[in-house]
Amino acid sequence: MNQRFLLVPAAVTIILTGCAAPDDPVRVRNIEVIRVVHSEIWSKGNIELIDDVFADTFVGHFPAGIVYGREGVLDRVTAHRTAFPDWTEEVEDTIADGDRVVVRFTSRGTNLGEFLGNPPTKNRVEISEVSIFKLSDGRIVEQWVFPDMLSMQHQLGQKEQQ
Repeated sequence: MNQRFLLVPAAVTIILTGCAAPDDPVRVRNIEVIRVVHSEIWSKGNIELIDDVFADTFVGHFPAGIVYGREGVLDRVTAHRTAFPDWTEEVEDTIADGDRVVVRFTSRGTNLGEFLGNPPTKNRVEISEVSIFKLSDGRIVEQWVFPDMLSMQHQLGQKEQQ
């Protein structure tokens, strides 16, 4: 019998065993932390959870500027949910590896308050976003946010900012 044919069942067994192995607990925990950020903090305004998931040394790289610490997150979430009281974030894809989690999500909301210095438009927006999170000991220490701001500006009826 050809030796190559003997290797195929062994390879399939190794692959299936690897797929059936329990997931890395750190990866699972990190994904759960990010789920809380999108589904609870940003989508429902449960700001009391900020201390549970963000490190006090947090640094956030947002389009409107850098945010520092839990207070910075609280200020950003509060201001955003004042501008868009019905804001929700629906996670479409999650990729986790080591201390990083990347999420592609769709954000929706109605502009009923001042946003980035502009008066409310009462327009509904839906945009795509990507965020990269860095975690340590189950808390977010850094985040990079990439929203489709051009689409948001068009939906709000605003001119492009240069």
